[in-house]
Amino acid sequence: MHLGIVGLGKMGGNMRDRLRAKGHQVTGYDQDPALTDVDSIGALVSALDGDRRIVWVMVPAGDITESVIAELADALGEGDVIIDGGNSKYTDDLRRVDALATRGIGYVDAGVSGGIWGETNGYGLMVGGPDDTIEYLMPIFDALRPDGPRHEGFVHAGPVGAGHYAKMVHNGIEYGVMQAYAEGYEILAARDDLISDVGAVFEAWQRGTVVRSWLLELLVKALNEDPDLDDIRGYVADSGEGRWTVEEAVQRAVPAPVISAALFARFDSRQEDSPAMKAVAALRNQFGGHATKASADG
Repeated sequence: MHLGIVGLGKMGGNMRDRLRAKGHQVTGYDQDPALTDVDSIGALVSALDGDRRIVWVMVPAGDITESVIAELADALGEGDVIIDGGNSKYTDDLRRVDALATRGIGYVDAGVSGGIWGETNGYGLMVGGPDDTIEYLMPIFDALRPDGPRHEGFVHAGPVGAGHYAKMVHNGIEYGVMQAYAEGYEILAARDDLISDVGAVFEAWQRGTVVRSWLLELLVKALNEDPDLDDIRGYVADSGEGRWTVEEAVQRAVPAPVISAALFARFDSRQEDSPAMKAVAALRNQFGGHATKASADG
């Protein structure tokens, strides 16, 4: 199949390479001249052949995605399909599919996991859209997903919106798992009189234990490169999906204490000297006479 991709960053560029390696023709557009195949979105659409043009959007969620989809809507026509593979909120999908339908343009939302390793290992795909459209696009999804049984690494999660909803929850779970590993790391590192090699402990957990995972493997890799994590500041951003997962849990009255705590821990990481923790220290001093530490600026 001939596919267009808008956005050739760390994931989009690797997706282009994997698709080409699997025998598909891919025309990519990126604002970076060193990466792009064509000089504009219009040129990308013109380069696509066949009766049904397909464009995969792989740019940051939000205003950039909205702008790209609006430009594509003006350039594409009846029967063509736009796939949003970024981390858009599922409610945006519900709005877009209705707007594009008035032009006869199909829309599919695709949650994509795999990061910079996807080109080699394949991408975990969670897609939402009509059955006939998904079936038509399966050669593309099959090329991108990991080798092996289709149901391991790919799911047609439901109608439009379901792909990004599934990816939202996936990333919420990821927040919780990463936080648990991080807390375990800190507890182990705190007993340097007893645990002589924290990295070795995590490495041993990769085989034969119930906590083994790809995230654990990545933590081991990070510790091998920087055993005490001296080169990394303890600041953790959030890209939206964790917040949306917690918001959805609140809306549905679903208890999600682990994911919520992991999200709030990220907020805490951005504070050089937490005002909340200052208040806690002051209260402990007031009611119990517990000692406080002077401010670093004092």
